Amino acid sequence: MLVAGAVCPHPPLLVPELAGTAASELDDLRTACAAAVGALRDAGADEIVVVGGADRTMAYGADAAGSLAPWGVDVRSGEGEPVLPLSLTVGRWLLERERLTASGFHAISFGATPEECADLGERLAASAGRVAMLVMADGSACLTEKSPGYLDPRAKPYDRAIVEALARAEVPALDPGEAAELWVAGRAALQVLGGCGSALRGEILYDDAPYGVGYFAARWTE
Repeated sequence: MLVAGAVCPHPPLLVPELAGTAASELDDLRTACAAAVGALRDAGADEIVVVGGADRTMAYGADAAGSLAPWGVDVRSGEGEPVLPLSLTVGRWLLERERLTASGFHAISFGATPEECADLGERLAASAGRVAMLVMADGSACLTEKSPGYLDPRAKPYDRAIVEALARAEVPALDPGEAAELWVAGRAALQVLGGCGSALRGEILYDDAPYGVGYFAARWTE
């Protein structure tokens, strides 16, 4: 049963070593992510699982490691050969900052169907008596003319629907095709969370787009 959830974005710049002199620009986001992850620690969960988007769906064990070397600096999370994709690497880094460990890391394909996402969420929620989930999910990268995907007028309403739903401890229906057009990297991971089923309370801790990409942090608690 899902007893706590945290939603955080996964930009490499969230890690100060990669942001360099601009690191302070995301201090508020780091603080919000720490508060969201803290909800997992306080939930008294039997397991903490981490879910994030990737090129293909794959499960990794608790000892799986990641590196941010492809994004400029070889910051490691975990020990051993780096195998985790970006979203899960940043997720593990966030857990380590709070001295937490995960029972497993789960990559969900960016193109996974809503049914595939919901099935994974249902299985993860049933994997232990009390399950806490960290979901790594960026919003749209089409919010401004300087965004990586340029400006699309559909992007702000799309992200707004996500944030408003997360505040209610819900995940809205998200069309995979539209998400791809709007460069929403977190669509599949969010739908995994939606498949868990819950009667939790939601709270938004951060909602902004400092680099033209929607970043939000939220926590779900009992």
